[in-house]
Amino acid sequence: MTSYSGKLIRKTPLVPTQQAASGVWTVTDAAAAVKNNIWPVAGVPDPISRSVRLRSSASAYLNRTAGAPTSNLKYTMSVWMKRGKFGAQQSIFSSYNGASEYAIGYFDANDKLNFIGDSATAGRTFGLTTSAVYRDPSAWYHIVMVFDSANATVANRCIIYVNGVSQTLTGTTVPLNTPSYFNTNGIVGYLNQNGGSTSYNDCYLTEINFIDGQALTPASFGTTDAFTGAWVPMAYTGTYGANGFYLNFKDNTSTTTLGYDYSGNSNNWTANNISLTAGTTYDSMLDVPTPWVGYAATTDKTAVTRGNYAVLNPLDYGGTQVKSIITEANLKGFDAGSVSYNSTSVASFGVTSGKFYCEFTSITAYVQAGILYGLPTSDMTAAGIRYYGNNGIIYKDGVSQGTFATYTTNDIIGLALDADAKTIAFYKNNTLITTITYTSTNAVYLGALFPNTSAGGIYANFGQRPFTYTPPAGFQTLCATNLPDPTIKLGAQYMAASTYTGTGATQSIVNSGNNTTATTFQPDLVWTKSRANAYNNDLIDSVRGNTQILQSNNTTAETTATTAYSLVSFNSNGYTVGASENSNLSGTSVGWQWKAAGSTVSNTSGTITSTVSANTTAGFSIVTYTGTGSNATVGHGLGVAPSMIIVKSRSTTGDWKVYNVNVGNTYQGFLNDPAAFQGSSPTVWNSTTPTSTVFSIGTNAGVNGSGTTYVAYCWAPIAGYSAFGKYTGNGSTDGPFVYLGFRPRYFLIKRSDASYDWYIHDTSRDTYNAMNKELYPNTSDAEVSSSRVFDALSNGFKVRDSNAGINASGGTYIYAAFAENPFKYSNAR
Repeated sequence: MTSYSGKLIRKTPLVPTQQAASGVWTVTDAAAAVKNNIWPVAGVPDPISRSVRLRSSASAYLNRTAGAPTSNLKYTMSVWMKRGKFGAQQSIFSSYNGASEYAIGYFDANDKLNFIGDSATAGRTFGLTTSAVYRDPSAWYHIVMVFDSANATVANRCIIYVNGVSQTLTGTTVPLNTPSYFNTNGIVGYLNQNGGSTSYNDCYLTEINFIDGQALTPASFGTTDAFTGAWVPMAYTGTYGANGFYLNFKDNTSTTTLGYDYSGNSNNWTANNISLTAGTTYDSMLDVPTPWVGYAATTDKTAVTRGNYAVLNPLDYGGTQVKSIITEANLKGFDAGSVSYNSTSVASFGVTSGKFYCEFTSITAYVQAGILYGLPTSDMTAAGIRYYGNNGIIYKDGVSQGTFATYTTNDIIGLALDADAKTIAFYKNNTLITTITYTSTNAVYLGALFPNTSAGGIYANFGQRPFTYTPPAGFQTLCATNLPDPTIKLGAQYMAASTYTGTGATQSIVNSGNNTTATTFQPDLVWTKSRANAYNNDLIDSVRGNTQILQSNNTTAETTATTAYSLVSFNSNGYTVGASENSNLSGTSVGWQWKAAGSTVSNTSGTITSTVSANTTAGFSIVTYTGTGSNATVGHGLGVAPSMIIVKSRSTTGDWKVYNVNVGNTYQGFLNDPAAFQGSSPTVWNSTTPTSTVFSIGTNAGVNGSGTTYVAYCWAPIAGYSAFGKYTGNGSTDGPFVYLGFRPRYFLIKRSDASYDWYIHDTSRDTYNAMNKELYPNTSDAEVSSSRVFDALSNGFKVRDSNAGINASGGTYIYAAFAENPFKYSNAR
């Protein structure tokens, strides 16, 4: 199999015309070869070049009347979709005979996927619903719905897959040999409309394959990318059956050609209320699930960028702010102006480097277009640089930078963000207004603020449709393809969350993120916890040794156990757990694992010589040292300043001391205790922030008792892989959105200003949203399915509950998070 992120994958690549070449064949060379359609994979199928935006406000849909099917007992529908609207019933496909619906695959008002069918004589014959919810607006889903009523196995008569994974379904299953009216001669089929009703989806669609007469798996349409672990499109190479079709929306010559079928069957679809008129209603988009840049070939000479584009994020509106109304598949932000609070609409991802251009078309004059440093907060007057249409003032951090030209309805405000030089240039209808500099090191978000009681709004264009004006030289579209290439493309090579069932006998735990050896690694820190039982959290690392146990919920000193009660070994693909270890006695367990260096060095950077196993690529080190009782520094080996440090005395009892950069160097947290972070004066961290080489410790016995031995776990953020931040609660079930820049595998959360437990969530235990399976570092409690709910997303997480432990109004929360995939390569979740 040949794979390249710029194109669809071909199951059987053509035989190269050249068998060997001298020199070094680099990844860049390979990408360039494919990009130019030359050796060694000439003839790769056409990439996904376009999607169609379907706006519910325009009642957009496609329809076609089915002919005689190959079989109306069996079919497969495969769709790539990027969602817009949430919380309402929205159809993916349906059929209608003029009197009632006969089949429909749709999202319900709870954002669950449903597959239902009716009979002309018996009414509703089946109806199945996923346990998972799907409310990620920032990336693409792959949805496969399989109907196979002739299957002797009841559970296989209706299957829904998302991103290659079969979903848990509840409801009434399909009766044996019941025909589907979606694939019945003479019945009208619809895409994006609920039969003959006025219910329309708000989304982007592309790469639609309908296979008449076959029940297929997602492997016919996609595969796991070995380099990123993400589920990616693959060209379907099989037969389609009589009513089968393939829509990719690549021909936008007219709305007629937009619905062309490329299966060879000429089963073309009619596009309704879809616009190809230049401007804010233009619906032929470059937003697609495969990143690539146009190449020099007869079918694509424009060299434009395809991939996952930024949209306005409906999950993010900041603090206690009023929520703006985001529609048009998340490219229109609007505030009706009925209240006096500010609302915001910002891009679904921020940037820290690069040059990016976008255009906002003003709906009224009551708009401030510009940038925010970080995500919106309750104080919108001092969060960035914005240009106000009503009075022409440009505000920087809430302070006027002067009065410039006003703007109003249908004016186009161009924003040229240079995140390297830290400048933002404002244009009105292609005329440069001014350029402003900034100093913030936070991620910067392009967006708009609607600042008062008068209605205001914008149409956003981040480059997924043609710009009205040519961007300044060197500036790119805000597309994930144009984001920096992350150092770590697959988080499972450095951090894992492995679930397993205890056996009471020695067993090996494999830490693969997608069950392939390409993602396994030898861990250096293994943190095990029984999910089913109230057993201790055991932490074992390769520096202290596989029989040396510390427990995060206890203050006890390190214990030396026989291998039966600890880890037998650290393995190349995980670890072997002893027969009597807490996590292997009975019931389900989890093992969280991090990769350090695999060996140690003596570090003399600090006043105390330390023993260090440091993985600078992953930003993680294990440090052991002996205290002196005097103010000191300890080398950590990371090469950058750590954002979180956890220290535990090994030879004496004592609290687990936690440093977090977001709380500061005069505060300490306690991993073993729910207490709030407490002011520690200089005695713990010596009131000194860690540097690129050392962290500082005072005279507190918890970190620096004379003659006491210690272990410190140190983490530094790595873009696309790990993040250590904070958020402020809003007390709502529509809680804060936290942008991480990656799809999380694991996150640890603690309220820092009050006494609440530490909470651990991971996507191995909660394999779908919503996430509520909690474990606690500070207690031995078994896993709890809590009312505290999160959504893990392609680019971060969303708090979905008002519980004070995670989202009290005004409460301060810190987190540590590690990635499945960087956002550049993530699927929606």
